[in-house]
Amino acid sequence: MVKLQKSIDKRNALIKATIELVNNNGFHATPMSKIAKMAKVSPATIYLYFENKQDLVNKTYIEVKAKYTDYAFENYHADMPVEEGFKLIWHRIAEFKLKECENAMFLAQCDNTPMIDEPSRIEGIKHLQPLLDLWTRGKEQNLIKPMSDYLLYAYAINPLSFLMISQKRGSFTLNETHLDDAYESAWNSIKVIK
Repeated sequence: MVKLQKSIDKRNALIKATIELVNNNGFHATPMSKIAKMAKVSPATIYLYFENKQDLVNKTYIEVKAKYTDYAFENYHADMPVEEGFKLIWHRIAEFKLKECENAMFLAQCDNTPMIDEPSRIEGIKHLQPLLDLWTRGKEQNLIKPMSDYLLYAYAINPLSFLMISQKRGSFTLNETHLDDAYESAWNSIKVIK
């Protein structure tokens, strides 16, 4: 049992080191040797858990994406009215991005790099299925614009990454009024105007 826990701890340390180094240095300036050093393991230990750097980054991405979506959908139920469901999910995503800033920054970097392979991207999208299903229901009920889910995500969710990074840099501090305004802007950008 102790041996298993040590193994889990080493793997978690590698994941944590990968996130921190990628956030601070980018993907290409994060060699396996630095990851091992920060995780306090030998470089050879990495290969007990991951095939190579690509595998390490892809698996880290999937784990962080799962953590993100588990948080986002924790209190969501598929039978909620569309606007109520979206508001709940949006606010949970905002909370995650502000509370789990390191993980959110890592995901933002992953969204903008060719380093993540296509199977991992597809797996990441699957984690968003409750939101995609909500949007499909909203389109069917003529509540949400009949746009690509990528466009809906770009208009309604991606601005949160900008706000999170601005707050992390110290150039902007989000308060409740800002969050309310940001939510209204997000909802207005995707809802059907009647």
